[in-house]
Amino acid sequence: MRQVFYLPGFDPREPETYWGLFRRESRITAQRRGMTIEVGEPVRSADGISLDWDVRSQSGGASMRLRYSLLRWDDIVRARFPRSNLRRLASLPGLWWRLWRSGYLKTFRREARRFHRVIVSVHQFYLAFVLLSLALAVAAVTLTPASALPILAKAALVPLLAYAILAAITRLTRGKPLYVTHLVDDTAFTHDHASGRERAMRERLGPWGERIRAAEGHASEIVVIGHSSSSFLALETLDRILAADPDFGRRGTPVTLVTIGSVIPWITLDPLAEDARAALARIGRETSIGWLDIRASWDWLSIHLRDPVSASRLPPAPRGRFAVMRVEIEDLIEPALVARLRWNLFRMHFQLLMSSRDSQAFDYIAFVAGPEPVHAGVELCRIGRIEAADENFE
Repeated sequence: MRQVFYLPGFDPREPETYWGLFRRESRITAQRRGMTIEVGEPVRSADGISLDWDVRSQSGGASMRLRYSLLRWDDIVRARFPRSNLRRLASLPGLWWRLWRSGYLKTFRREARRFHRVIVSVHQFYLAFVLLSLALAVAAVTLTPASALPILAKAALVPLLAYAILAAITRLTRGKPLYVTHLVDDTAFTHDHASGRERAMRERLGPWGERIRAAEGHASEIVVIGHSSSSFLALETLDRILAADPDFGRRGTPVTLVTIGSVIPWITLDPLAEDARAALARIGRETSIGWLDIRASWDWLSIHLRDPVSASRLPPAPRGRFAVMRVEIEDLIEPALVARLRWNLFRMHFQLLMSSRDSQAFDYIAFVAGPEPVHAGVELCRIGRIEAADENFE
């Protein structure tokens, strides 16, 4: 039985949302590819850290059983998003001053480009919301009957009105298409995690890593998938396992790391992210664990220009360490749908977790639930990349 350990991104939604997405896309994939895929009911683990379900599939006479385990950290996300505007206003100036002074913003812009533009833009939007709220509050006090109030009363009323207006604006823009406060709070989480100030997620990764480690010898293969912000959380989890058990992945059970919509340099370029860089350096050179990095140039919420080790200014990984798969959006959805969804950044960010319209292209469901072992497909991809590099060099 294949064991998949999936780590979702910074998402406050209940984990059953992901089960529903997986079940819906499994039906579509089965129809498009002539497969049979049965998705079992989800069960929350007794310790509360995972949602688990079983999958059975058949394709071309071959069958496969899968145990899909999703790390729950929606409770941790909800504790940080949405934050109060008071907490944002108190923390953001110090954070951005630190990132600017350290030179992080310059190197981040060089490695991320469009993702840097998104992160900077949402913070500029938030600043504009603050200034707009202040302007409207001043106008309300000076251009209405409230102007007759004593000067001290008006001075006290302006910030109260501005805060109420800001609360209304941020509530309206929390979701699509702007996702302003979502990305602002996600940024704060990322750099708090980098600096070590955020402890809840670190504590959650401990038992999660033990669960992954315990699957060795029982599963036919172990696949650890990190999407979005969990691309670096998956790295940290595997690093913890290797620190405790250096032979993990060498005892006959293939172990594969898959990063999708990766944002690893977002955290590892932070000068305070010493633990994250150490984890990346270890996994980057640990050839006993396969690593497939699935990249999409159309995904503005990922960092995909080059491998995360080089992008993080670390010594190069061994030659051929990474298997890389670049996916074109037209392989996944119809051109008309691309035109309609292109600026729905979160929808596009999740597209790699959905069924593909092209039966020959990458399809997430077929990838994790198909009969071909994941580690075998990743190894073919890795070897193909080395051979292509050799041909280009010659």
